[in-house]
Amino acid sequence: MKTALYPGTFDPLTNGHLSLIRRGLEVFDRIIVAVAETTPKNPLFTLQERVALAAEATRHLKGVEVAPFTGLTVDYALAAGVCAILRGLRAVSDFEYEFQLALMNRRLRPHIQTVFMMTDYQWLYISSTIIKSAASQGADVKGLVPENVRLALEEKYQAGAVRPGTPCLGAPHDGFHGPAPDAAQGA
Repeated sequence: MKTALYPGTFDPLTNGHLSLIRRGLEVFDRIIVAVAETTPKNPLFTLQERVALAAEATRHLKGVEVAPFTGLTVDYALAAGVCAILRGLRAVSDFEYEFQLALMNRRLRPHIQTVFMMTDYQWLYISSTIIKSAASQGADVKGLVPENVRLALEEKYQAGAVRPGTPCLGAPHDGFHGPAPDAAQGA
């Protein structure tokens, strides 16, 4: 059984991440979505929330396990018995960072391979950071994240949760409005 580790902060998990997981399952028998506890980012969601959101969003995918981890990714990969680390690439800027990371990981654990997959074109422009930025200002992110994640973002921002990890200066000046009214409903 070939198992890959898909590590990340997943703050929050996006449809781009889900797309990569689905496509990874075409290559690997099993994927462990490894949610990092230690991160230089200031996550909006706690580790437990990020794990729960990812687990709920992937529960329909056979062969996917979601688990928290701390420490070096390659050490966790070794302990989990995976053959590869799965990484997604959106642009050239992603490649430069990911290439350096893959080389360092290879230096530390030469037998664990890094497999890169290009993001599907429809998700090239999204990232967790962009999603949080838009959602924090009341924008509708439906279709960009799993529905459970959209609801969790809405709940956080309606409650006034704005952390340093959210790329905005503060809560919306005129409050959170949620999704734009549907014109068919006679806004």
